[in-house]
Amino acid sequence: MSDPTVPSVSPSSAASVPSGPTPVPFVRVRDLRVLSDATGVPLVDGVSFDVARGGAVGIVGESGSGKSLTLRAVMGLPPEGVRVADPAAVAFPATSDASDAADPSNPSDASAPRLAMIFQDPVASLDPLCGVVRQVAEVMRAHGTTDMSALLGDGTSDAAASVSVPTSGRRPFPFAGLRARREAYRAAADLLVALGLPASLRDRDRYPGQLSGGQCQRVGIAIALACRPDVLLCDEPTTALDVTVQRQILDLLASLRERLGLTMLFVTHNLGVAAHLCDRLVVMRRGRVVETGPTARILAEPHDDYTKRLIDAILPIPGASDAGRTDGENADDDGKEETR
Repeated sequence: MSDPTVPSVSPSSAASVPSGPTPVPFVRVRDLRVLSDATGVPLVDGVSFDVARGGAVGIVGESGSGKSLTLRAVMGLPPEGVRVADPAAVAFPATSDASDAADPSNPSDASAPRLAMIFQDPVASLDPLCGVVRQVAEVMRAHGTTDMSALLGDGTSDAAASVSVPTSGRRPFPFAGLRARREAYRAAADLLVALGLPASLRDRDRYPGQLSGGQCQRVGIAIALACRPDVLLCDEPTTALDVTVQRQILDLLASLRERLGLTMLFVTHNLGVAAHLCDRLVVMRRGRVVETGPTARILAEPHDDYTKRLIDAILPIPGASDAGRTDGENADDDGKEETR
């Protein structure tokens, strides 16, 4: 294929399997079934796959294939009107020393990993009546993660010291909680700026309606990272964005995964998007898995006719073939999306 989003892989290299013992999966899904409460009909039927620690698995398929239901079942937040037949179908064996796998739905299970989700619609997932910095700060205070130095790296303390918390038009905070609120606000502003939002957020908060779609999605990513998750679940986070911005968000997620060692589950209907970010793919159709394996192998040698049709439908991601552009030109285009 000539599509720039699909890597060129020889059949021999795609089929090679590294030797050595098989590692314990970080996320294990076995015979997952999600049923309709009204009819009892399985909407997701017998889905099984593993995710290695630090790995990225893409769940791909057309609309209605059950991929988002699968992701929400892993998160432990199935939508209204459906139920997971056996909650034990989703387990996290690598995080537990006991014989039973960790259960993230049990708050008393200290060994359970922390999960966070990035939603499909960046604007609808935010509170329109609350500033974006305050929304991130509330998550940090709730989870006790205001110290983001490990995530942000060095050089953030000086910037944090210059942050002023806007209080105009609001009742003053109780004195006992003022310091904690200020620390959370400063950490939230630092995180948003580190993710590419304007540095002016350190001095003046903004509402979601004052930001572009790409900027709102970066806020959604910041809210997810503010939990300091072990597993990051992405439910088609680029679908509602302009095609040019999609590449920026995918590059950002890839960079965060590499720097933070995140384990990722990425739901999308576009195999090209999954190929850009994921090292393994799970192809779903009508609630069932039709093919699974390494991304390179599936793209080079798809076994199922449905997978072949998905590959034929791949659209190029803008910017994937722009190797001839200068760094200055790329920087100018990236900056255009951020100015609004």
